Amino acid sequence: MPKFLIVEDSSVILKILKHIAKQELPFEVLFASSMAQAKALYLEHKDELVAGLIDLALPDAPDGQLVDYLLEEGLPVVVLTGTSDGDTRETLLRKGVADYVIKETRFSYQYAIQMLHRLYKNRQVDVLVVEDSRAFRKFIVQLLNLHQYRVHEAEDGLQALEILHQQESIQLVITDYHMPQLDGFELVQAIRQQFERRHIAVIGLSGHDDHSLSVKFIKNGANDFLPKPFEQEEFFCRVTNNVEALESLQRLQHQATRDYLTGLYNRRYFTEEAEQQLAKSVAEERVVSLAMLDIDFFKKINDEYGHAAGDMVLQQIGETLQQGLGRFLVARTGGEEFSILLPGLDAEKAYGLMDGLRQGIAERIFDIPDDFLRLSVSIGVCTSVDGSGSLDQMIAVADDNLYRAKEAGRNLVVSDDGS
Repeated sequence: MPKFLIVEDSSVILKILKHIAKQELPFEVLFASSMAQAKALYLEHKDELVAGLIDLALPDAPDGQLVDYLLEEGLPVVVLTGTSDGDTRETLLRKGVADYVIKETRFSYQYAIQMLHRLYKNRQVDVLVVEDSRAFRKFIVQLLNLHQYRVHEAEDGLQALEILHQQESIQLVITDYHMPQLDGFELVQAIRQQFERRHIAVIGLSGHDDHSLSVKFIKNGANDFLPKPFEQEEFFCRVTNNVEALESLQRLQHQATRDYLTGLYNRRYFTEEAEQQLAKSVAEERVVSLAMLDIDFFKKINDEYGHAAGDMVLQQIGETLQQGLGRFLVARTGGEEFSILLPGLDAEKAYGLMDGLRQGIAERIFDIPDDFLRLSVSIGVCTSVDGSGSLDQMIAVADDNLYRAKEAGRNLVVSDDGS
């Protein structure tokens, strides 16, 4: 389990940090007030520690000895200091601290705690650095490594596009302007043509004196621009701001497209996405199936066990669908109704997959408050051999087959061929 280390000798400040950490950090925090205590905690938990928030001056380490020790050990460190002079700042940055925070206000301590959380989240953020100068590219990579990003490198725009198609997890591209084959402007244009804006943010870089470059980068689709050379702290602020803006956008997108209870897609998104996938199947003359699933006697569960139990059943059904059918388009499209689009599956394969799902649900024990229960589902399947027919038509046929499954006794799958 990941852990954080916070070291501060002031009891007042430590109390504030403990309160903020409890609100902001998702994992256990280890607290110490001296270098001796901190080293003992580090040695005991070093394989689990993500980062440390370390007071620069401690009673038994007045000159930053604990910071030096932890940096030598390879632990990312955010420094707390009461000193704001430029020499201290430059020294800390040269040593390779992830950040330093002046002890001023509660906001300062909140920022420091949030930076610890950011360092943890950055370990899941992929960044692509595109720079033809090997020396400057390595410099940027080293900076990003300080903040725990997963970094990829490209020496020109063409190589960058290849990597973007291979590494779909990349969320941020940092690109120079002047490069051979495909310059920064052309790369940004290609990214915006080939990838959705909500998935990738772009920061442009340039050492040219042309002040219009920032405007050109933004107009070509970049999110931000930073002239070279830049201050290390400004670089981190720009990177963090763009990553967090992208995360906020993705959270909003998730809220707009996901069912709040099950986490599956909602009806609106299913309709929009299914229309697109169906159109693609028509163009490719490819078979596509659609399934409608309904929980049998769901009203009785709510009536007998309460709506909290009904919600838990829906959540567990959602987990089952996501785990078994996550590669397909799966949505909760009604109270106890779910829809699944199955591109590439003919009637026989779709029936087999859905019948296996039905059997799995029938054999599962569902956990509800103070009890357990078994349940079943009925499923209707519609198949279009060449992708022809509208989504509304396929839904109507699948819904009719679902009705037939219920009329025949429930806990059944009914498809177009009568099976």
